[in-house]
Amino acid sequence: MNDSGSTEDRSAAERIDERIAELGDWRGGTLSRMRDLINEADPDVVEEWKWAKATNPGTPTWSHDGIICTGETYKGKVKLTFAKGASLDDPAKLFNSSLEGKVRRAIDIHEGEEVDAEAFRALVRAAVALNTSNG
Repeated sequence: MNDSGSTEDRSAAERIDERIAELGDWRGGTLSRMRDLINEADPDVVEEWKWAKATNPGTPTWSHDGIICTGETYKGKVKLTFAKGASLDDPAKLFNSSLEGKVRRAIDIHEGEEVDAEAFRALVRAAVALNTSNG
């Protein structure tokens, strides 16, 4: 795993670790699990921390020749938004949010829900393949 997008003296990986720890509930566990699946699917993934500003602490982002997906947490869900999700085949029907968009697609995970690990890794690999094909 490579790190990019450092701000201050912390790497992106450290900032993501901090975010997971500060959540301290099912959302942190879910984000951590999904992060592990992303890293399993693409050992060359680059972790980034993007869009930090005064009104937003920033967003965990995973990239490989372009953004694969972001991982946002809300009160009732963890949202994984795939930058080019509308161009990806999703035979397991993991995408359940932002379905009307012409570019992005998202997976909303609520407390107690499990995502099919193999289908998710396949989706990540498809996103990497699309990015590396300049698609």
